[in-house]
Amino acid sequence: MRVLIAEDDDRLAQAVAAGLRRRGMTADVALDGGTALDRLAVNAYDVVVLDRDLPGVHGDEICRRLAAGRSASRILMLTAARSVGDRVVGLGLGADDYLPKPFDFAELVARIRALARRAAVPLPPVLSCGDLSVDPARRVAVRAGRRLALTPKEFELLAKVEAGEYDGWEAEVE
Repeated sequence: MRVLIAEDDDRLAQAVAAGLRRRGMTADVALDGGTALDRLAVNAYDVVVLDRDLPGVHGDEICRRLAAGRSASRILMLTAARSVGDRVVGLGLGADDYLPKPFDFAELVARIRALARRAAVPLPPVLSCGDLSVDPARRVAVRAGRRLALTPKEFELLAKVEAGEYDGWEAEVE
């Protein structure tokens, strides 16, 4: 499991990273928001432990960007902002979990592991061409606003054609 710790308190960040490494995780540290974004652009993290009050790029902005980009990384906000209102805002920004400081390290590890277990596999996009749309995740095909009654085999074939994965023949669309 790979974890990014975005925390401006160097001592705390290094202590958390060392503890996670002792538990078999790979842990990288970013002491400011810009460095966190740089690391996120290069590495795939299972979980990002994110302080809200980072220098440079604020933790809230990092959270917004990850959520808007549909990042596969789970976000655990670990921050001194501890009121219910702060937690509601943080979760509303796209965080998957929120743990106020001070915290128990065993709880932090348990939450990181729980988030990693729940890591979502990105859903395939809905494919569209003209008035035809195919949703592979829901296994639904719609043409001209009407749902098509397809056998499983017909649906698979249509989805592959729409995705450009099937090039065994050419079809003429009327």
